[in-house]
Amino acid sequence: MDDDVRPVTDESHQHVEHMGHLEHTESDAEATEIWREILTGKVKGLTRTRKLIGWIPAGPRCKLCEAPMKPPGSVVLRPFGFGPSAYNRRLCRCCFKEINGRPGGAEIELSLLFADVRGSTGLAERMAAHEFSRLISRFYGAAGRVVENWNGLIDKFVGDEVVALFIPGFAGDDHASRAIGAARELMRETGNGGGEPWVPIGAGVHTGVAFVGSIGEGEDWDFTAVGDAVNTTARLASSAGAGEILVSRAAAQAAGLNGGLETRTLELRGRDESVDAVVARA
Repeated sequence: MDDDVRPVTDESHQHVEHMGHLEHTESDAEATEIWREILTGKVKGLTRTRKLIGWIPAGPRCKLCEAPMKPPGSVVLRPFGFGPSAYNRRLCRCCFKEINGRPGGAEIELSLLFADVRGSTGLAERMAAHEFSRLISRFYGAAGRVVENWNGLIDKFVGDEVVALFIPGFAGDDHASRAIGAARELMRETGNGGGEPWVPIGAGVHTGVAFVGSIGEGEDWDFTAVGDAVNTTARLASSAGAGEILVSRAAAQAAGLNGGLETRTLELRGRDESVDAVVARA
């Protein structure tokens, strides 16, 4: 391998070595701090790693370290363990290995996007089961591509709903803008930008503090987010009409969303306090 490639691989291992300490931490406080560094993108050496790896030609990149996931760039780093993970196409093997299956996490500010199909019960009644399945699969596929385009992570597909996380360490400090941008693109991709949509959806976007990490015990775990911010986003999405994106005041302010949009004060189920939101569209 050429000499000018070695500094890239050496530097790119710094953040992986630091992340690897998760396995050997002696206290919950230390583990939590390391998780916070991962989730906020402040892992030692990570910024420099991204700059050094960034020059390598690539298509999709690891959402955390930006290692190339496909040739020709991936060929350079594959011997060092930076190839695409077989379990999560948005992370390289190194990054996935270090966060996979280790219970723990940290409270961080992030942005969340929930989007679900409006009137899915009626649609299911009018369609054959296999046709409805294809419709939902198409919706999942569109959502996955859009979220990836905006540097988000799909948390889960549940029934007729998509849940996406825009974590600072993956999406950047402008995670609120990216979540709103993803919601708008998803509206366009599903035909909710005007005319008759091929699937009617409503969405909610919120920025707040949640616990993010690998949650569970033994073999039963999941990388997800939990907390009031998650519940608030879910309630926003369920209150949105077809073609609507209900953006909480917190997310709108974080994204610098321009004024002039319709505002609503929502009494959300399960919450004692009302939530102010603006109505965005495709």
